[in-house]
Amino acid sequence: AGWGGFAAPPPRSRSAHAMHAPSAALRGRATPSTKPPQVSARAAAATSRPLAVAPRAAASAKAPSAPSSPWPCSKFLDVGVSTPPLGLGLAALGRPGYINLGHGADITSAKSVDDMRARAFEVLDAAYASGVRYFDAAASYGEAEEFLGRWLASRGVSPADVVIGSKWGYTYTADWRVELSAGEPHEVKEHSAENLRAQFATSRDLLAPHLRCYQIHSATSDSGVLRNDDVLNELRAMKRDGGMKIGLTVTGAEQGDVIREAMTVKMNGGGDGEDSELLFDVVQATWNVMEQSAGDALTDARRAGMHVIVKEALANGRLTTRNDALAAQKTLAALQVLAREFGNEGPGEFDSFVYKPDAAAIAIAMHQGFDAMVLSGASTTEQMRSNAGAITLLRRFRDGGARAEERIAEVLAVGRADPEAYWSQRSKLAWN
Repeated sequence: AGWGGFAAPPPRSRSAHAMHAPSAALRGRATPSTKPPQVSARAAAATSRPLAVAPRAAASAKAPSAPSSPWPCSKFLDVGVSTPPLGLGLAALGRPGYINLGHGADITSAKSVDDMRARAFEVLDAAYASGVRYFDAAASYGEAEEFLGRWLASRGVSPADVVIGSKWGYTYTADWRVELSAGEPHEVKEHSAENLRAQFATSRDLLAPHLRCYQIHSATSDSGVLRNDDVLNELRAMKRDGGMKIGLTVTGAEQGDVIREAMTVKMNGGGDGEDSELLFDVVQATWNVMEQSAGDALTDARRAGMHVIVKEALANGRLTTRNDALAAQKTLAALQVLAREFGNEGPGEFDSFVYKPDAAAIAIAMHQGFDAMVLSGASTTEQMRSNAGAITLLRRFRDGGARAEERIAEVLAVGRADPEAYWSQRSKLAWN
C-alpha cells in the first residue's frame, strides 16, 4: 500500500524495464525505433479521420480496485474515480530535455526512447503505488502519450481506476535532441481546428479507452483560441457527442484574465439562456508559493463549476533544494520548517518519512480554496515519493486548524513574487 492507501497493480512482468508482449490495445502499433517518429508526421496521417471519441472498454475483471483510503480524495472531473489531489504530469518523462532545474542530472546518459520509456514506467509505477490516479500528458511531450498508453496496457489498469488527460496545440519538434541551434524551438504552437483534429486522433489512438479529458495547451489572449469558433465548435462536439471533458491550460502573468475569458465560453455559443452550460470543465494553471496571482480567478472558476489543476507547483525546481539562488533561500527555509512541523504530528505518532520543501509546497497548493488537483512533475522515483508526502501533509494541515492556517500564510507572504518577474525568470530557464 502506498501513501494514499492504494495497492499498486501487479505488473505482468516483474521488471519495468522489460518490453511486454503487445496487448490487444497495442497490436498493430508500430514499435518505436531508437529515434522516435515526428509527432507532427503521425498527427498529419490522422488528419482526415472523423473527430469521434472511441467507446470505453468495460472494466477488466483483472484490474485492481482501490480500497477506501483515509487520505483526502475526491471524484475529480465527476467521472466516478476516487482520486487524491496529487497527479503526475509527464512533461519531464516523455522526452530527454526539459526546463526543470537539474533535469539533465536526472536523465544522465540514458536518453534513448527505450531508456526513457523504462524510466517513465518506473515513475508511473511509483506514482500509482503512492495513490496517484490522475495522469496528465500532451501531444508535445515527446513520446509521453505512447509511454502512458503502453504502461496502462502492460499493467492492466482499468479505465474505471484512473483519470487520463492530455493536451493539444503544440507539436514537438526537437527530434529527441536537447541542445538545439540558436532560435530553433523545442515545440511549435498551432491552435487551429485542423491541428486539433489531427492531434486528437493521435491522442485517442494512444490513450483510448482511458482518455477522459482533452485540454487546449497554453491558451493565451494573443493566440485568440478562445475566440476561434471553428476550434470551439469542435470542442463542443467532443463534449456533447463523445462525453469528453474539455479543458484549457494557461500560462504567463495574465493567467487570471484568460481564465475569466474561458468562463464566458458556453456550450450554446454564448449567452445566459436555458442552455448556458460552460464549455470548459477544467482549467490548468500555474500556482505556487512564488506565483500566486491566478488564485482569485481559480477560486471564481471553481465556484462556477470548473475543476482546477495546478501545474508547476514547484516552479520548475525553483521551490526545491536544487535552487541555490540566494533570493530563494528564505522561502525554502520557511517550507522546510513547515514540513518538519507538520510532518510528525499526532499523539504517539512517529513518522520516519523525511518531509522536504517540495512536499510542503505541493501541500500548500492542495490546501487552497480552489480545491486543485496538483501535478507532480517528477522525473525520478525518489522525486515522486518525496512529492507524495504532500498527501499526508495536507491531512495534517486540515487537522491543524488555525495554527496551520497561520503557518501557511507566513510561508505565502515570504515566498510571494511579482508575477512579471516570476515569468521573466521562467523564460530564462534552459532546456537541459
